[in-house]
Amino acid sequence: MRSSLSAISALSSPGSARSPRARLSCAGTILLAAALTVTVAGCQGKQRPKLAYEERPVELLYNTGYDRLQSHRWADAVDYFQEVERQHPYSEWSRRAILMQIYAYYQNGDYADSIAASDRFIQLFPGSPSAAYAFYMKATCNFEQIVDVGRDQAYAQAALDGLKDVQRRYPRSAYATDAMVKIDMVNDQLAGKEMNIGRYYQRSNQPLAAIGRYKAVIDNDAYQRTSHTPEALYRLVEVYLTLGLKEEATRNGAVLGYNYPGSPWYAEAYALLSEEGAKPDTAPTGQREGWLHRLIPG
Repeated sequence: MRSSLSAISALSSPGSARSPRARLSCAGTILLAAALTVTVAGCQGKQRPKLAYEERPVELLYNTGYDRLQSHRWADAVDYFQEVERQHPYSEWSRRAILMQIYAYYQNGDYADSIAASDRFIQLFPGSPSAAYAFYMKATCNFEQIVDVGRDQAYAQAALDGLKDVQRRYPRSAYATDAMVKIDMVNDQLAGKEMNIGRYYQRSNQPLAAIGRYKAVIDNDAYQRTSHTPEALYRLVEVYLTLGLKEEATRNGAVLGYNYPGSPWYAEAYALLSEEGAKPDTAPTGQREGWLHRLIPG
C-alpha cells in the first residue's frame, strides 16, 4: 500500500493555523532562485550535487521540498527536507521534515535510508502521534524488499516483526489494519520457504529432514492459514508412504480430507493411499490435476 502524499501532509501538519503548505510570496520565490547555489563533491564522478549551506526561511525550504515531492523528484525533495532538519533542529518543522524524508526515500526505493529516517523520528519524537507512521513505514520498507522463497528471508522476518509491533502498539489505527493483511502475506512467504526446503530434502532422499520442514508448516498456527498447508499434508503422505509408515500417512491424509476435501492435493492423496490399500473414508470433492501437479519442483 503506497503512502499518499496528502495523508503524510495531514499527519505531519504543524500545530499552527497555517495550511499544510505555507504560501510563498513572489519575493520568496525570487529569494529561492538566488539561494539555490550548489556545490559538487570533488572528483566523485556522477555524485548528485548537494545544496550549499545558506540560512533560509524554514517555510521556504519546506515548501520547496514539498514542491519536489509533488513533481516526484524524490531525491531533490530529500535535500530540502534535510536542510529544514539541519537549520531548524528539534522544531515542529524539523519533525514534519523527517516524516517527509521517510516518504520520499520510500518512493525513491531507498529503503535503507527510509528505515534510518524512521528510526531517527522514533528516537526524537517517541510520543508523537506520527510515530505510528514511522513504525509502519519501517516495517513496510522491509516488506517491499522480500525476495522469492529460494533466497534468504531476512527481510520477510524483519517485516513480520515490524508489522506485529505496529499491531501491538497501535491496534485501533489504519496502520494496524493494513499490517494485518501484510502479516498474512509474510506468513505465506515464510511457509513457502519451509516448503521449498522440504521439497529439496525430499528430492535429495532425506525424508526425515523433509518431514521436519513440512511439519513446521502444519504445526505453526500462523502458517496453518496459508495456501501451503494442503500441499504440506500431501507431502507428508508421500514421505510416510516412502518410509513404509502407512498409519502416519493415513492419519495425515485424513486431516487433509477433513479440512480440504475439495483440494486437488487431497484428490492426489486419496488416489495415492487407495493404491497402497489404505483408501480414506472421505471421498474427495475436488479433481486431480495430473502428475504435473504433484511433481516436486526443482
